[in-house]
Amino acid sequence: MGNLVAIVGRPNVGKSTLFNRLTQTRQAIVNEEAGTTRDRQYGKVNWCGQEFSIVDTGGWVVNSDDIFEEEINKQVAIAIEEADVILFVVDAINGATDLDDMVAAILRRSGKPTLLVANKVENNTTQYASAEFYSFGLGDPYCISAINGSGTGDLLDNVISKFTQKEEEIIEENIPRIAVVGRPNAGKSSIINAFIGEDRYIVTDIAGTTRDSVNTRYNKFGFDFYIVDTAGIRKKGKVNEDIEYYSVIRSIRSIENSDVCILMIDATRGIEGQDLNIFSLIQKNKKGLVVCINKWDLVEDKSTKAIKAFEESIRARLSPFTDFPIVYASALTKQRIFKVLESASEVYKNRRRHVPTARLNEEMLAVIENYPPPANKGKYVKIKYVTQLKDTPVPTFIFFCNLPQWVKDPYKRFLENQIRTKWNFSGTPINIIIREK
Repeated sequence: MGNLVAIVGRPNVGKSTLFNRLTQTRQAIVNEEAGTTRDRQYGKVNWCGQEFSIVDTGGWVVNSDDIFEEEINKQVAIAIEEADVILFVVDAINGATDLDDMVAAILRRSGKPTLLVANKVENNTTQYASAEFYSFGLGDPYCISAINGSGTGDLLDNVISKFTQKEEEIIEENIPRIAVVGRPNAGKSSIINAFIGEDRYIVTDIAGTTRDSVNTRYNKFGFDFYIVDTAGIRKKGKVNEDIEYYSVIRSIRSIENSDVCILMIDATRGIEGQDLNIFSLIQKNKKGLVVCINKWDLVEDKSTKAIKAFEESIRARLSPFTDFPIVYASALTKQRIFKVLESASEVYKNRRRHVPTARLNEEMLAVIENYPPPANKGKYVKIKYVTQLKDTPVPTFIFFCNLPQWVKDPYKRFLENQIRTKWNFSGTPINIIIREK
């Protein structure tokens, strides 16, 4: 199971800068309106051959009209519940504030592995000043500068040393793992109950009632796979909080652990910002996708025209990745729930599909000859040979040519679309790599 690290702290201490530094991205914070994809708040870090996920909780909290205090409490609560290690960032120039004290107290009581990070230490003076953070009782502060990266190596060494080896569940290899994800109350538990045919999960109208994360082996009607369902422990009284906001962070683990994700969408509400956030997590992790429109029994207009319009609006919202199955189902009436399973196992097969090199070259080189990559400054790109890598988690195709740097994204998309029209890779992302021969 992947490890998850959360960054917490009050506003303007440099959480995003640290996040960008550790994930080695420069995803500038473009606009702060709610509903812009909060992609930049989730990334992967590779350090000394170990990979883990990192979440900058600050960016996930929607509508920050309420006082900082409440917002920070939410961030810290979710970090304590979900993360393996917490990075508590404070500002060495401005020193400790009451808000910092409050957060430190919560973290101290939680007993979660916490590293205290004093940011903005760019010279010796600030380094001495950072001694005041010892008062938090969270051990030595790590003095770093997120802007120029000093001190982040030691910090990462310590993060990795804090990971405990998790007990691995014994999971057989060649059996697909399917995660059911989606916004709260889209019917994730109901559909799993419908699959399994028993009420394994308590289903209520209150969003956020599932309590445990389960790998259920499903072996019936010729299907054989694991259903990964993660849903968090919700203490009473937290139910009316931003469950929406938790739901995305909640999904991180089940998405990372699966091969194919079934994204549940509530037919009565259509696609909303939060669905797009979950979708972008699926894409970032390059997982297979089946979109399941649940509660279809509640939709009045089921004419072909209405279905077509609905489908088009979904594909438009999720573009450019549009090649995935959409199933209209109802967990309640069990309508078409086998179709959902069939689609999921089909997508899994597509992920493992291997096209013989001879066929690939025969088909693709003909296409490339008719539509070669655009010439650049009088230089012509010649693609000579194509092959698909074996045993990759995502179908990966390598095109060998003389000037790989001139082949731009639009042409890669063209190649991908051609591969999709000729072979069935529905529901799975494809990697296209252009290399020098």
